[in-house]
Amino acid sequence: MSIRVNQLLKTYGEQKAVNNISFEISKGEIVGFLGPNGAGKSTTMKIITGYLEADAGTAEVCNINVKQHPLEAKKKIGYLPESNALYYEMFVKEYLAFIASLHKVPNAKKRIRDVIQQTGLTVEQNKKIGQLSKGYKQRVGLAAALLHDPEVLILDEPTSGLDPNQIVEIREVIKAEGSNKTVLFSSHILQEVEAICDRVIIINKGQIVANDRLTNLQKSRSDLHGVVVQFKEPVPLSLIQQLKSIAEIKEISPSNLPTGQAGFKLQTSNPDETRKQILQLALQHNLNIVSLQDENQTLEEVFKTLTQS
Repeated sequence: MSIRVNQLLKTYGEQKAVNNISFEISKGEIVGFLGPNGAGKSTTMKIITGYLEADAGTAEVCNINVKQHPLEAKKKIGYLPESNALYYEMFVKEYLAFIASLHKVPNAKKRIRDVIQQTGLTVEQNKKIGQLSKGYKQRVGLAAALLHDPEVLILDEPTSGLDPNQIVEIREVIKAEGSNKTVLFSSHILQEVEAICDRVIIINKGQIVANDRLTNLQKSRSDLHGVVVQFKEPVPLSLIQQLKSIAEIKEISPSNLPTGQAGFKLQTSNPDETRKQILQLALQHNLNIVSLQDENQTLEEVFKTLTQS
C-alpha cells in the first residue's frame, strides 16, 4: 500500500483538526482529497509528508512509518504544499538544481530539462522565481516535487493561481504521473477532481464523511435518483405525469434538444421501476425513445450534502 493512514489524530488546544481518520491508497490511484476550509486536509497532508507530527495514530508511505523513519519516507514523496515556499532570489534552473542536489538526483541536468518541459516552464526557465506570475511559481513548486521521480505525490491545491489553459496542462501532467505513481491531491475546483480522479475522500470537521469511487458517491448520496428520457416526437407533460413514484418532473428546454423532440428530467425513489414504466408508456402511445439514462449528482451536490450543517 503506497499510503496508509490509521486512526490519525491532531489537536490544537481543544479543537480536533484531524479526528481519528483512517484510509489507504494504492499505487496507480489518483485520489481527490476534499473538504471545506479548516476541515483538516492540509493538516493530514503535512502529517503524511512528515512536516507535522500527529498526536496519535500512524501514517505510512510505501510501508515506511513516517514518524519512525522520516528521511526514508520523504525520499518516496513529492510534496507541493499549499503555501509553496520558494527562494525568490534564485533563478528557476538554479533552484531546481539546488533541489536536485538535496535529493542526489542522478544525471541532474537532463532530469531538470525534462521536468521543465513537463511542467511548461521552458519560456520562464532563465528568470528569477520572484519575477514569475503566481501560476508559474506554482509550476516551479510542482517541478520541484517531481524532480526526484517520487513514488507518491502529495499535492495541496496544485492548480491554485493557474489560468484555464494552464489548469488543463497541469491536469494532464497529474494524470500522466498517476499512471505509475500514487497521487493524493486537494482542490477547491471540483470540476478538476471529476476530470482526474476515480476516487474521492471527503473530510469535514476533522472526520472522513466519504471515501468511495466518484461514480458510487454520485449515485448513493440521495434517496431520490435522476432519470432522463428523450423522445423523438413532442410528448405532452400530462402524459409523463401519469408515471408513478415520480417526485419531480422538469421539461428539458426545446433549445437544448433537436427540433421536434421532447425531453424530461425525472426525480424518483425507484429508478428501475420508472424506466420500466417509461418503456411501457412508449409502447402504449407509439412513442420513439431517443435516450433513457440515469442522471448522477454532480460532485458539487455530493460535497454540499456531506459538508453543510
